[in-house]
Amino acid sequence: MVKQKGLVVSLVSIAVLLSGCATVQPGLDPPQINRLLAARGAPQLGWEQNGSGADEALVTKWLGEPMTAERAVRVAMLRSPRLQEEYARLGLARADIMEAVQVANPRFTIGNLNALGGPGSQLTLGLAMPLVDLLVLPARARLARSDFERAKLAIAASVLGVGFDVESAWYDYVGTQQVADMRAAVASGMSTSAELARRFYAAGNISELQLKREEAAAAQARIGAARALVAARMARLHLNTTIGLSGADAEWQTSDRLPLPVAAEDDPVLLETMANQGNLALLAQSREVDILRDAAGITRKTRLIGDAQIGFERERETDGSVIQGPTGSIEIPIFNQGGARVQRAEARYLQARAQLLALQLKTDNAVRLGAERVRVLSDIVKTHRDALIPARETVVERSQQEQNFMLIGVFELIQAKTQEYDAYQGYLEAIRDYWLARLDLMRVVGARLPSEQEATGQTPSVSEILTPRGIAMDHSGHGAAGGGAGVAPQPMADMPGMDHSAHGAPAASPEPPPPAHRHPGSPS
Repeated sequence: MVKQKGLVVSLVSIAVLLSGCATVQPGLDPPQINRLLAARGAPQLGWEQNGSGADEALVTKWLGEPMTAERAVRVAMLRSPRLQEEYARLGLARADIMEAVQVANPRFTIGNLNALGGPGSQLTLGLAMPLVDLLVLPARARLARSDFERAKLAIAASVLGVGFDVESAWYDYVGTQQVADMRAAVASGMSTSAELARRFYAAGNISELQLKREEAAAAQARIGAARALVAARMARLHLNTTIGLSGADAEWQTSDRLPLPVAAEDDPVLLETMANQGNLALLAQSREVDILRDAAGITRKTRLIGDAQIGFERERETDGSVIQGPTGSIEIPIFNQGGARVQRAEARYLQARAQLLALQLKTDNAVRLGAERVRVLSDIVKTHRDALIPARETVVERSQQEQNFMLIGVFELIQAKTQEYDAYQGYLEAIRDYWLARLDLMRVVGARLPSEQEATGQTPSVSEILTPRGIAMDHSGHGAAGGGAGVAPQPMADMPGMDHSAHGAPAASPEPPPPAHRHPGSPS
């Protein structure tokens, strides 16, 4: 009897020991995720489920300063609901692991059978545990730990993606706001042109056809300005949503400048290597393949075990005698030999391996395409800066001179100025699109690009572009930071020869305009 009691104790002790050995160390391990983020140029996380007082003080301080792209990402690291969701996902992954390494609870059975037509009853007590759980517990623990590592890679990839989303939203908002400011200036100038046309028409200097052309152009410009304003407001709302701001916190201010393109773009071959070695989504999928391959091997080895149990049973007979001893049950693999389980496990492994190959192919092609797109957009920016804008500025200068000597009408001058603004708008849009393309490339590479260290300065502010030529149109400083001149955006009305309020005719010709200014982003 002592041996049998010892068997029960041994059975329970072995189960507890195996369960203890298979336990995963507690904690969500945020430092490892922060190391993954830091290695890819992303800010680290505080990992607070609810914002602490220190975090809120930081957010308040940052919101009181101009909202740069970097500052927007840091605020999002503390405020974004998407990151709170990632924290919860890590907790769920931890719970799944804890469940995977736990042995099923012992099964206790009791039976009390009365003898028919006779005295006494038969009392049976039993304790049983699943044998398969005990046999595969170490392997399950190994798989669970590997899956937790995979989950951390996937969650770090999601956090990195949130940072890129915030940056993209910031560039989109600043660029869209620049366009809205330019469209507002054009609408103001076209309204001035329409008002002049009405005065000229009243004086009998132009036909009704030309008047309606100017009025239609002014109306079209107002529509364009309204649409651009709505787009800017929507972009700001999207940025606030991505960061996690609302109410008074959403009333921050930002610069109206964007960084200029980097001096030299990255080598696509280097970017492909970086993506293959450091893309967190690729690493997570690769870990998934390893896990499923290991799981398929375990399934093949245990395919014939089925449902097996070991236990101990004590039985008191009707005559009062007691019998007891170990028990065991095993499923006989006659009809079901586990073939379906093996095929399912192998199919999952093959599916994951195919997904990894597809992701690698997609990543390689996306890196090449993204690098080419960035290069083309950089060339477009240079074409605007070195060719289109200088040509448009020269057209305005020559048109101003000809209008001063009454060789062309004021409407031709206004049209030339409008086309110059359109060229500047295209330049600013090209820079916005360039940075959005770079961020898309960063997503694919899975890290910030090495060429970020080659930043060359900032674009001119919209107020500088809109300032009349003789006041603040020297762009030699466009490669440096700084605010605009703060001049009200009324450049068309302020141009020489544009005061026609007296007799509906051009004013006296002024002195010739100053020499051409330097172009945006050019060396000083």
